Amino acid sequence: MKSYTDEQILKGILRHDNLVLAHVYKQHYYIVNNFVRRNQGDEDDASDIFQEAIIVIYRKLKENDLLFENRSFESYLYSVCRFLWLKQLEKRRLEKEKINNSLPFQEEIYDDNLLSVIEKNERYLLYQKHFKNISTDCQKILQLFFDKVPLKQISQIMGFKSEKYAKTRKFKCKELLIERIKQDTEYKKIFEDDT
Repeated sequence: MKSYTDEQILKGILRHDNLVLAHVYKQHYYIVNNFVRRNQGDEDDASDIFQEAIIVIYRKLKENDLLFENRSFESYLYSVCRFLWLKQLEKRRLEKEKINNSLPFQEEIYDDNLLSVIEKNERYLLYQKHFKNISTDCQKILQLFFDKVPLKQISQIMGFKSEKYAKTRKFKCKELLIERIKQDTEYKKIFEDDT
């Protein structure tokens, strides 16, 4: 199996390179899985944490905000996974003291911005979950609106009779999406944590 340098791995994550992602999974998933399962988690938890860590790293790379501080990709990935799992356990109201630190990796993360990236990520995943469940028309209208396409153009693309109608549809779709998100039990958890 081909091996990659840390720089190649980061560039691969940034461009969604499936070979690099498969390499990262094969090389590093088992330790994350081991850590999560030894600390009140199961296979699904480990998989979720691993995927979320890759998304967090991708976002930090995109924002040009990845602080390695002379560490390897491997130790940084474990730090992020460990941090995410501690946060998850905290959410489940389990005491942090019960975490079994007997694994070889025990480094803490010293990256203040990581928490805000993770919170943004949680909000984005909640948004995505409900965005996928609204009608295809609503998805298309909102995506065009988020991409800053003018209403006049949206009405032409969607085949609406007027700009005013496009504005009304956009408003209704947005309200529907917001309403669904607010009714989700995850919404309260995420936004209560902020207060």
